[in-house]
Amino acid sequence: MNRAVRIDLPGAVLSGDLTLPVGTTGLVIFAHGSGSSRHSPRNRFVAQRINAQGLGTLLVDLLTAEEEETDEVTHEIRFDIGLLARRVAQVVAWAGRQKETAPLLIGLFGASTGAAAALVAAAELPAGAVRTVVLRGGRPDLAQEALARVPCPVLLIVGGHDDVVLDLNEQARALMKCETELVIVPGATHLFEEAGALERVADLAAGWLKRRMREELET
Repeated sequence: MNRAVRIDLPGAVLSGDLTLPVGTTGLVIFAHGSGSSRHSPRNRFVAQRINAQGLGTLLVDLLTAEEEETDEVTHEIRFDIGLLARRVAQVVAWAGRQKETAPLLIGLFGASTGAAAALVAAAELPAGAVRTVVLRGGRPDLAQEALARVPCPVLLIVGGHDDVVLDLNEQARALMKCETELVIVPGATHLFEEAGALERVADLAAGWLKRRMREELET
């Protein structure tokens, strides 16, 4: 099943694309960042690989159309981690109220500033609401105060030539108390535009999410 969804939240209406393979037991909610949206070709590529592993995906715009217009000019809202994290948490709660998605285990996939939003949301939501988080070229350092409170396993994927972000991920990882794994994609820069780099990210993410969801079902 693949369809557009309208997500009614307090004070905002968000647009999303929901894909649920037959028999899926998990749903991965994408937290886009740095001015990106559900139309991001990189995240849609990763989502397709996740779907191929039998997991559902929800790509959602965390900003309203009006907020996106403002952010195109100011570039400020994309760094409002509090707002983005609140939206991610609200989308997780929304999924828990829908007939199709309520029974599913929830994972988060965050990119750039969306990575910080995903971590903060995972830390703030009730225990068990989020089972795992995957970050692609993320800025977990922007979730500084929440890092030690993230309760679920986290996979951090960073390009080997993305030096500044790699340092930030290593520093943030040292502050986390949950299980973490940092994977460096050799030769890749921040957007993983090099040949084979994004495919590597997608395979790492899909494999991690499938394994973690399976482990949760078996416990």
